[in-house]
Amino acid sequence: MIKTPISLQDLRRRIYRKAKSDKAHRFWGMFVHIAKIETLREAYNLAKRNGGAPGIDGQSFVDIEEAGTEAFLQEISNDLLNGTYMPRKNRKVDIPKDNGKVRTLQIPCIRDRVVQGALKFILEAVFEADFCHNSYGFRPKRSPHLALANVRRSLLRRMSKVIDVDLTKYFDNIQHAILLAQIAKRIEDPKVMHLIKQIIKMAGKVGVPQGGPFSPLAANIYMNEVDWGFDNIRRKTACKSYEAVNYHRFADDIVITVSGHHTKQGWTQRALQRLKEYIEPLQVSLNTEKTKIVDTLKGESFGFLGFDFRRVLNRKHQPYVLMTPKKKARKGIKAKIREIIKGGGAAPAQVIISKINQVLRGWVNYFRIGNSSRAFSEVRDYLEMKIRTLLTRRKRRQKRSVGWRRWSNEYLYDVLKLYWDWEIYHLKPVEAYT
Repeated sequence: MIKTPISLQDLRRRIYRKAKSDKAHRFWGMFVHIAKIETLREAYNLAKRNGGAPGIDGQSFVDIEEAGTEAFLQEISNDLLNGTYMPRKNRKVDIPKDNGKVRTLQIPCIRDRVVQGALKFILEAVFEADFCHNSYGFRPKRSPHLALANVRRSLLRRMSKVIDVDLTKYFDNIQHAILLAQIAKRIEDPKVMHLIKQIIKMAGKVGVPQGGPFSPLAANIYMNEVDWGFDNIRRKTACKSYEAVNYHRFADDIVITVSGHHTKQGWTQRALQRLKEYIEPLQVSLNTEKTKIVDTLKGESFGFLGFDFRRVLNRKHQPYVLMTPKKKARKGIKAKIREIIKGGGAAPAQVIISKINQVLRGWVNYFRIGNSSRAFSEVRDYLEMKIRTLLTRRKRRQKRSVGWRRWSNEYLYDVLKLYWDWEIYHLKPVEAYT
């Protein structure tokens, strides 16, 4: 009898159900699913949708498709099954930070991105069954807006004391031995474990390479016991449906909210101490300069996922949570606008504006759920000024002004099709995102 082929989603669903029903089960025979053409093809399509620059070998998606995508995937599958696959070195890219320092991304070759994507695609089904609900980063059916909604709900539930946590180079300090031991609790396939070793060793003796598809999953696995530790605290300190302590993590961005009631004096310091105790065995440390305790009842603010949070009173003297885009986010989008215009060269204005629109659309869609009117006005005015300056410079006029009279709003938006969807939406309740 010939068995009907199992689709990838059905396979992931079956793996998830088994992992959820048996917390002690260790999976074997997973490598063959990773090496399948169907899995590699799905990983390739995802890598292509995400885009990204070529790796150290300079090979692009166009190059691959000109030579033949199926042959490319078949070669990867053969290398995996024959045991001859070896990842290439990652291409390092330094991203400047506001404090003058740099964050180093490690960009794998497309070939290695496909392998990492296939590995993640299969292992994610196992570990999603183990992950805690207070972790939101890089997980299916979860988003930054869900994390933001949960933080806002905690503040509205009178958890007015906040620990704004900053981890010191979290991805760079992940210990390989600890990570592999955590994965081995669920995976018994030696070929899978060897493949994981190959991938993480590309970052060096310590850490996982930021920029690869597997790294976010590895980062979530590494912190999972910490997530569950704080969820246990939440349940023990809760009174009916109201918590006294809550914990929210998106990758390495963590916020701990604590009740401001007078009977909970000292709980914030105890929660911070407990966090230190949980992360110490992982050899992860806090950035003491940036980790701070905030009292929102005193008008103090904290940052989370690009927003500044502040508790304020409305005209009826009722409290609500003000969420505004951080200054860093506003400076970042302005820098991207400048970069696109500067790199546009002699390209037609419509082409440059089309590129700006693509970047701006994603930025606005992310920040439109907050109290972003002033931030949007600031960015929109800056954008109009830069476009008018560009148009005036191209007409070789004497640069005494930026040409508001000549280049009207109608011309910018109706003719050149500059982005214009700056509408603000309210952040939905938590239930709308789950």
